[in-house]
Amino acid sequence: MGDPKFSRRRYQTPSHPWEGERIKAENELLKKYGLKNKKELWRAQSVLRRFRHRARELQALVRYADRQAGKERDELIGRLGRLGLLPTEGATLDDVLGLDVEAVLSRRLQTLAFVKGLAFTPHQARQFIVHGHVSVGARRVTVPGYLVTRTEEGSIAYDTRSPISHDLHPARPGAPAPEAPPAEGEGDVPGPGPPQPPGLGGGAP
Repeated sequence: MGDPKFSRRRYQTPSHPWEGERIKAENELLKKYGLKNKKELWRAQSVLRRFRHRARELQALVRYADRQAGKERDELIGRLGRLGLLPTEGATLDDVLGLDVEAVLSRRLQTLAFVKGLAFTPHQARQFIVHGHVSVGARRVTVPGYLVTRTEEGSIAYDTRSPISHDLHPARPGAPAPEAPPAEGEGDVPGPGPPQPPGLGGGAP
């Protein structure tokens, strides 16, 4: 069971720590999806690895006409369809094996909040989520790596208790920019000026 204070690691690290091509590809994904560190990427890879491993097991069992394997195959495909990783109809186990890690990363709440236009960048979307400014339906979610289901995708919005939910908040994309103050000398109407002593203003003495 383990110590409740120290949760078990939910991801697998690469077998070899120094691989130039892999490190370069990982850094590109971190930048593209605004991930905090490589642990988040490895966690997504582990989720995908479990799905693919289960699909390979079911493929072998389905060939022997195992009825239970057929039910579990439909359940796996249905679950991935609800997560938005596969089409809702016509998907097969081969489609599960064809998934890549970007399919999982694209379903994270951080990515979808940025795609929906709630933030200027993926990094800002992460900040909004962690600080409690984003909700899924009526529930505030503070986990950037939360996998959004297909039915929840349309309910991603600013949390109603957050100040960013106001349309004029400057941190929101599309909010009107504050008007700049007029430059010195612009818009000033010349006044009559101070009174001048007799004989210097050009008037009659």
